[in-house]
Amino acid sequence: MTKIVGTLGPKSRTVDIISGCLNAGMSVARFDFSWGDVEYHQETLENLKAAVKSTRKLCAIMLDTVGPELQVVNRTEHPISLQADASVVLTPDQDKEASSNLLPINFTGLSKAVKKGDTIFIGQYLFTGSETTSVWLEVTEVNGEDVVCLIKNSATLGGPLYTLHVSQIRINLPTLTDKDKEVISSWGVRNNIDILSLSYTRHAEDVRHAREFLSKLGDLHQTQIFAKIENIEGLTHFDEILQEADGIILSRGNLGIDLPPEKVFLFQKAAVYKCNMAGKPAVVTRVVDSMTDNLRPTRAEATDVANAVLDGSDAILLGAETLRGLYPVETISIVGRICAEAEKVFNQDLYFKKATKYVGEPMTHLESIASSAVRAAIKVKASVIICFTSTGKAARLISKYRPTMPVISVVIPRLKTNQLRWTFTGAFEARQSLIVSGLFPILADPQHAAESTNATNESVLKVALDHGKAIGAIKPHDRIVVCQKVGDSSVVKILELED
Repeated sequence: MTKIVGTLGPKSRTVDIISGCLNAGMSVARFDFSWGDVEYHQETLENLKAAVKSTRKLCAIMLDTVGPELQVVNRTEHPISLQADASVVLTPDQDKEASSNLLPINFTGLSKAVKKGDTIFIGQYLFTGSETTSVWLEVTEVNGEDVVCLIKNSATLGGPLYTLHVSQIRINLPTLTDKDKEVISSWGVRNNIDILSLSYTRHAEDVRHAREFLSKLGDLHQTQIFAKIENIEGLTHFDEILQEADGIILSRGNLGIDLPPEKVFLFQKAAVYKCNMAGKPAVVTRVVDSMTDNLRPTRAEATDVANAVLDGSDAILLGAETLRGLYPVETISIVGRICAEAEKVFNQDLYFKKATKYVGEPMTHLESIASSAVRAAIKVKASVIICFTSTGKAARLISKYRPTMPVISVVIPRLKTNQLRWTFTGAFEARQSLIVSGLFPILADPQHAAESTNATNESVLKVALDHGKAIGAIKPHDRIVVCQKVGDSSVVKILELED
């Protein structure tokens, strides 16, 4: 029921491996633009399309922006060794060569943003916590545009780019950079991205700005925006950001650096709870870092995945583990198995009471229908809930009450015209629910569109039931709860299958 977002990259971009990832349970593919060019990601995406065709599994596309990410540029690509207690200078002069005592960075304003005593982290792989590939610096003096630092631990940085993070300091750069806008308006538009992951979201205004930008790009006005919370500033404005965004990604790699480690779990629990009550997907990152190189997670990581599910997370996002990890398919499979075990002991009863109490009374018409459908399904021990929807909103509301059984969301295509041509919408809505806990979308046949908005059409229900049987969710004599619109009213009905 918990969804898995996999980042595609060097170790996970062939049709075979992507097919393996889809079969293992990946339902959203993330494209991280902080490395690799547009052509590289386009090739990967074409392979994803081929894999989707051959496995017949739907997959949503997530574009992850770079945002105001500070980077150290190592043009030589030779590993750089940094020794504890030595000094290193960070300079905005990118013409200089990176060495053990000089690191060129892509930002001219660092000297104005930091002061003596501030902490700076530089990570080869964005802070896995591995002390050998990330270094901790303390600012000792600011010299013009250069920042002189004391190295606190010995480490070796390899490769052309490292990420630089200044703890608890605001970096005065736009959240949606010019480079991001260029990628979205070319690659994003061409591929009709389903979800935009907005890195380093710090204010609700960041989400509004991104939405305004997307609204001018054809079909991308339908793209959902997930705010990625990566620092103290994003935490401080969390409530307003949650109101504006379609979902939240908790980027624990960076948060673990901006926050004291002992506070990360507290924020995670509070943030996931707020997302749950708002009925918006919560996605947790950095769960099984050790599987980048190993076939099994540590016991602590396995517990961490289970706790993320018990806290109410909708999806688990895998980054380095699938991007450059040695075992992308196995990682998805193991994370999926841990999630399934945790779901068995999820306290649905307590959760349901909390959710209904939070909504309060009087409930809106839709909330009332969604919560009734879930309550009925649990009382009659239904094997699935089938929900007819055109926008996906009704299905997401049902998921908000965390039913213990899958929700088959039948997306009814709507016919739209711009005076020149008729088009069906629905594919976006179907794919976007692939990041929501427990939702399994299918797209109804457009020829049903006219009658099915009233969902009186039995053939659409038959398609949903056949799909449920095919995936093993529905067996003879099962009970099914159906949530549908009849005329202007919404109806919840219970069906008992004969065979």
